[in-house]
Amino acid sequence: MHIDWAALGSVFGVSLGATVALVAVFTLGIVGLSHRERATAQGDSAPLALTGAYACFAACAAAVAYGIYLIVA
Repeated sequence: MHIDWAALGSVFGVSLGATVALVAVFTLGIVGLSHRERATAQGDSAPLALTGAYACFAACAAAVAYGIYLIVA
């Protein structure tokens, strides 16, 4: 049995990078919601923070949907 270590390392690297990127984008969404809540508590409005948070969550949902598509197809 022969293991292609280069391919295994490539798959590991891509999956690690995708995981870190997905967690970072989700974290940015949470931070955006936090800024919105802080601004609301101070009586201000933060539409840019809310829009950015929704964009981050949409990007996460799109990445998860694409991953499911790759598994099913």
